Amino acid sequence: MTSPTEPVLTSYRRAAIIGGGVIGVSWAGLFLARGIDVVISDPRADIEDLVRTGLAEITPALAELGLPTENLTDGLSFEADLATAVAQADVVQENGPERLELKQEIWRTIEDAAPAHALLATSTSGIPASAIATALREPERLVVGHPFNPPHLVPLVEIVPGEKTSAETVERARAFYAALGKKPQVLRKEVPGFVANRLQSALFRECVHLVAEGVVTEAELDEIVTSSIGLRWAVAGPFRTFHLGGGPGGLPHFIEHLGRAMEDSMWPALGNPTFDEATVTTLVEQADDAFGRGTVEELAAERDRAQITLMRALGETPGSGCAHA
Repeated sequence: MTSPTEPVLTSYRRAAIIGGGVIGVSWAGLFLARGIDVVISDPRADIEDLVRTGLAEITPALAELGLPTENLTDGLSFEADLATAVAQADVVQENGPERLELKQEIWRTIEDAAPAHALLATSTSGIPASAIATALREPERLVVGHPFNPPHLVPLVEIVPGEKTSAETVERARAFYAALGKKPQVLRKEVPGFVANRLQSALFRECVHLVAEGVVTEAELDEIVTSSIGLRWAVAGPFRTFHLGGGPGGLPHFIEHLGRAMEDSMWPALGNPTFDEATVTTLVEQADDAFGRGTVEELAAERDRAQITLMRALGETPGSGCAHA
């Protein structure tokens, strides 16, 4: 069967992934499973062992998603020299440290060495493309393609154009990530942290406050979230949820009857915690108690299996539209 992704992905036969950490490995697994050859560039001496170990860990999840994983690493290679790594790339996905000066240095090299047709994307979790692109001759080529971790599993990719990013680059990025089975969302303007991380940060701030104040434990708070808003938000986001909560009158009715109370009573009462020594001690001790029963790898695998089950129920597994041998 022909995959609907094939017409787009045939233009992307080779990807250069810059940085072989958690995000880079995750992207590599997804690209390889979609039939894209991957070259990873990372200066660490042990990078090949780290990447191959990481790919072995995520391969079961890729298979559960319905993606082909046989001979997954046949198209994988490594190149320490950045310019050489990107010289034949159709797409570059950069995952370097979150330091502006370093990213600018990396991207100057990429711009000089990558083919003119290559799609250039950074996975940065908060640095605007506009800031990085001030170091480039052709800033219109650079776009943020920020995944929600881990990229091989979580559908969202935030596409954030800089002030000079061209509309063509944005559309190419959107089409590319969609062809990978992702759910790309193009942001209408640059904001620090983009959208998903801002939402996550806002909720986590209140989580820290409630635990630090002794209202609930970490384990209790996690259960509250997963058995209420987390479950609901998986099928209906906050605005749709409150629109439905307004009954026949929808969101206007909800705001009219509950919005003022939320604004006057709940919003001012939200916490503004800091990571002082006492707070950090409380958080760490409770994390050890709540999550100390297994390794991080075991807990992550457990989380991923549950998430795949949920995604399958929602019809959102990316492998559902791909061709199988």
